[in-house]
Amino acid sequence: MTTLGAVWLGCFQPAAAAPASGWPHGARAAVSLAYDDALDSQLDHAIPVLDKYGLKGSFYLQLSSPVVGRRLAAWRRAARRGHELGNHSLFHQCSLAAPGHDWVQPHRNLDTTSAAQMQDQVLAANAMLYAIDGRRERTYTVPCGDRLAGGAGGAGGVDYLPLIAPAFVAIKAGGGDGVTAPMAALDPYAVAVLAPQGLSGQQLIAIVERAAQQGGMVNLTFHGVGGDYLGTSPAAHEELVRYLAAHRRIYWTDTFINIMTYVKKHKPWPPSKT
Repeated sequence: MTTLGAVWLGCFQPAAAAPASGWPHGARAAVSLAYDDALDSQLDHAIPVLDKYGLKGSFYLQLSSPVVGRRLAAWRRAARRGHELGNHSLFHQCSLAAPGHDWVQPHRNLDTTSAAQMQDQVLAANAMLYAIDGRRERTYTVPCGDRLAGGAGGAGGVDYLPLIAPAFVAIKAGGGDGVTAPMAALDPYAVAVLAPQGLSGQQLIAIVERAAQQGGMVNLTFHGVGGDYLGTSPAAHEELVRYLAAHRRIYWTDTFINIMTYVKKHKPWPPSKT
């Protein structure tokens, strides 16, 4: 757990007790379906499927993406329908020095961007999001999961998340298998997330089933759905969404901001079921 998370846990005063299961209405797991980078395929395929089954997702917009400006009306409609528009920074800075990051543009290299610059840009992105959906509270997803800004060759950088954390309800910041359990160990400013690529519907369903067995939370962050990159097929995505909609008593599927607002309100969390 980060120092920031430890401070948060130490100063929290619990509100009214959560249900025995931990989740609303006795659900056995919470599911956050998120989508990064503001891609056309998310507007064309992901949102219509979520709307079809009455579920809400979280869409993390890279505010410099041409898809934001070109399809601004569509993003506004998504927000009005209850989907979350989250912050994914202005320019999607990632570490060029990280393995497999040769695609990172030099002028958007986190290794040569200071923590203070990232703070300025992320807070500016919040202001831009307010202009889109009129909302003040926000969550953030760290581009590539890279947190160290201004490090020469990716080393010796400064973690910029403590600078921006006060502006957010929660932050998705880490990799992993997508399942958070036990919930009592959660750091709301470094929530682990899985970015599935090429998984079948049954493989995706198996992930949420594991979360239900452990009484935890699952965070899946998709990119392309039936297009763009890091793709998931429309059939696999819809199979997962259909399954979650058919098992609402087991899975509480909601936006990340709603889930994390609930989690923070109901700390301390009940013991793990495992």
